[in-house]
Amino acid sequence: MDLNDIKTRALKAVKEARSLDDLESARRDFLGRKGDLTVVLRSLGHASPEERPRLGREANEIRGLLEEAIARKTRSLKDEASSGPPLDVTLPGDPPSLGRAHPLRTVLREIEEIFMGLGFEVVEGPEVEFDYYNFVALNFPKGHPARDMQSSFKVSEEVLLRTHTSPVQIRVMEERAPGTPLKVIAPGRVFRRDDDATHSPMFHQIEGLAVGEGITMGDLKGVLLAFAKRMYGEDAQVRFRPSYFPFTEPSAEVDISCSVCMGKGCRTCGDTGWQEILGSGMVHPQVLRNGGYDPEAVTGFAFGMGLERVAMLKYGIDDLRLFFGNDMRFLAQF
Repeated sequence: MDLNDIKTRALKAVKEARSLDDLESARRDFLGRKGDLTVVLRSLGHASPEERPRLGREANEIRGLLEEAIARKTRSLKDEASSGPPLDVTLPGDPPSLGRAHPLRTVLREIEEIFMGLGFEVVEGPEVEFDYYNFVALNFPKGHPARDMQSSFKVSEEVLLRTHTSPVQIRVMEERAPGTPLKVIAPGRVFRRDDDATHSPMFHQIEGLAVGEGITMGDLKGVLLAFAKRMYGEDAQVRFRPSYFPFTEPSAEVDISCSVCMGKGCRTCGDTGWQEILGSGMVHPQVLRNGGYDPEAVTGFAFGMGLERVAMLKYGIDDLRLFFGNDMRFLAQF
């Protein structure tokens, strides 16, 4: 049987196949147990010793070409089947689904713009932190009871996932020349072993720090009042309540007038007219020393706010977990 004739007919049959069934039929006709090419391969034993190597080589080359052609045609037919009917270019197209910023990203950008407008610089620090920067340098010595409130994720005895963005205070002060005035905010992710409607094992904080000559609590209040008015409207007010943080002295928790009732009292604020938003205070002298500053020459204030808390108050959201659920019905509202 003429191998060139088999090759020509086989490749033509594969090319003209209009379905997977047609292709399978062509495969059987040439490569099946009784196919033309199979018959040739089985009859090689009857060829002369001189012709047998040439015929075997040509037959195997044709089989390889045919198997490759069948594989290509199979992919082509499957692609055609999966693509559906031919495209009608006269029909209107589907509108693209436009992406949008996550509400936390939107609020973070707004916070950064507000503080940069007040002269603050945006800085960052590592999320995997040394115990020294996360606790010791911030006046949390080993065994300090306030450590228990932060429910750390430990990597080793001296390394952990940072529980707040406050370690950036020490790192920034160490990097700047001793006594250099600074005003920075440090946004970033933090980690604690919490998980409920108002807590998450991973969330975001924005740390604020200002150090220089003559800085007072009045400066802190002025900055936070300006922030509240920019974030929540001109009618927003702030109030300070005495509190305790190891790295500030004096320390205060800060409330803003309720963004729902504007301070009149409602269910959201427990009829108090106020909503807690952040912690703050004057930088403790020992923390200034740990950062390389002389507390006799400079003073400073610090504050820390939760990004999710700011966004929940801004948008009236009552479950923090909604920010991390990737539910498009929720995200599409912003």
